Amino acid sequence: MSDYDAILDAPPCRLGAIFSGDILTRLDFLPSHAPPPTRLDDRARALARELEAYWRNPAHRFELAVTPHGTPFQLRVWQALRTIPPGSPLTYGTLARQLGSAARAVGQACGANPLPILIPCHRVVAANGLGGFMHHAAGAPLDVKSWLIEHERSAD
Repeated sequence: MSDYDAILDAPPCRLGAIFSGDILTRLDFLPSHAPPPTRLDDRARALARELEAYWRNPAHRFELAVTPHGTPFQLRVWQALRTIPPGSPLTYGTLARQLGSAARAVGQACGANPLPILIPCHRVVAANGLGGFMHHAAGAPLDVKSWLIEHERSAD
């Protein structure tokens, strides 16, 4: 397991956070049995407050300072993901057409997203089902994606 600056509880799992100074640069889904730290610093407490607001209201707009690192194409996809409303998933193909790209390229960029939830890659699905999540086609990652989609739909 990476050296996380914080491990936070989340309804479907735990989340590992990595900061560069005060900037959140990575958020990873971890197994629910990952040990949480005994104390959270100010950065992690701010992240926890933002996530709690999202758990209560999926339309919450995150105000954390974040810096996702990626290629120019990935950054373009990640910016587009932030415009997808909660509870209204788009297909990879639809997003690809909006960006003048290919569905597979959009899927790869979604899978490389270093800040899931804050950059809501879970809001992109396959034309005939859930699709993948975090470069996985089955298992716990798809359980998390399903949970996030249902969480957002149930808030409508």
